[in-house]
Amino acid sequence: MQNRAIQNTLFIGGGNMAYAILGGLVRSGLPASSFHVIDPSPESAAKMAEMNLRCTVDWPEDFKPDVVVLAVKPQMMQSVLNQQAGHLKQVLLISIAAGVSVAQIQLWSAQSDARVVRCMPNTPALVAQGISGLYFTANCNNADHTTSHQIFNSCGEVVVVNTEDEINAVTAISGSGPGYVFFLMEALAQAAQNLGFSEAQANLLVNQTFLGAATLAKQSDDSFATLREKVTSKGGTTFAGLEQLRALGVSSAIQGAAQAAFDRAVELQKNAG
Repeated sequence: MQNRAIQNTLFIGGGNMAYAILGGLVRSGLPASSFHVIDPSPESAAKMAEMNLRCTVDWPEDFKPDVVVLAVKPQMMQSVLNQQAGHLKQVLLISIAAGVSVAQIQLWSAQSDARVVRCMPNTPALVAQGISGLYFTANCNNADHTTSHQIFNSCGEVVVVNTEDEINAVTAISGSGPGYVFFLMEALAQAAQNLGFSEAQANLLVNQTFLGAATLAKQSDDSFATLREKVTSKGGTTFAGLEQLRALGVSSAIQGAAQAAFDRAVELQKNAG
């Protein structure tokens, strides 16, 4: 990965997602000296030190970034941008904060023409299996697109959306999606224990079932529906289980969960202003 901009990237905020992204970048072969983290938390500093990353409380005077990743909590974004506005001129701003709009980032950083990328990654980035939705403002150049892709490809895959509103949809599907998956895994593991398996056995059965099914689906050209049909024999055990799920309205419930998450993302964005 030979990209000068990436090799001058500063993260404001050192939480789990920043740690995951930085871990991916370092694993990709970039030197730790390419990055700097601002975070007052001793815990964050300790975690960054594990990767030989510099982490300071204040803006480093000896580090001039081309890219700043805004990895602070949404409710902290305004105060952080107001405080650091003088350092953010002419840099690419990448925000991974849910519910904070491009217009708010430009206003709070005192740059009406700031080049901004809104990104919604998800927690599997911690194991380099994330998926990140990216939205680019119109004034982002080709180098900005390349830089952003390389940063988030280091910890998973990338989907580009055409409108800012679509970031809320990404939040509802892949941003919140791991929570839905863990909910289903928890339920299936409990079912396994109800059938007599130990907790360890149940967890192994469920973990490998989800991992195997997801790997098969990703490597197959078949649709999810076709894959489901291929493992379902008429009148068989899978058929019986799926009939119960249909009777209980599980498909509608999952779609309703995603809609609720989307509505909440929209609400958070409105309230952030």
